[in-house]
Amino acid sequence: MTEEDIHWTYNAQTNCVAVIVKHVSGNMVSRWTDIFTTDGEKPDRNREEEFVDTIRSKEEMIALWEKGWNTLFNTIGQLTEEDLLKEIYIRGESHTVIDAIERQVAHYAYHIGQIVFIGKQIKGKEWKSLTIPKGKSEEYLKEMLEKHRGN
Repeated sequence: MTEEDIHWTYNAQTNCVAVIVKHVSGNMVSRWTDIFTTDGEKPDRNREEEFVDTIRSKEEMIALWEKGWNTLFNTIGQLTEEDLLKEIYIRGESHTVIDAIERQVAHYAYHIGQIVFIGKQIKGKEWKSLTIPKGKSEEYLKEMLEKHRGN
């Protein structure tokens, strides 16, 4: 997507890709920082501001995206099996760590779906499918069966 593309919105009630990325990153940093000692909704998070398009460049957007994912992966990478059943809090509500992970994965998937949908709208025929392109299911199945034959 171009610099212009990341700021495109369908109307005033929708979010552009830059805003969605800003929100997802803000959520990840808040949820996955100091999970055992602080609530997942940090007092310094300004969720409402996440929905204001202040992103100045594609590079800034990507840096926010990376910050969020790095925070998530660093925290998850340090968890032990015993940690998964420990209790943590999000907005004062108790969750086991595994429940919080499942909750957040669904939230992130929702927003990533929005980003993909926006990208498809903007790029049209230029869009390169992230999965099996329309009309290519049989071809893909044959390729996969051939690839894994004999394994």
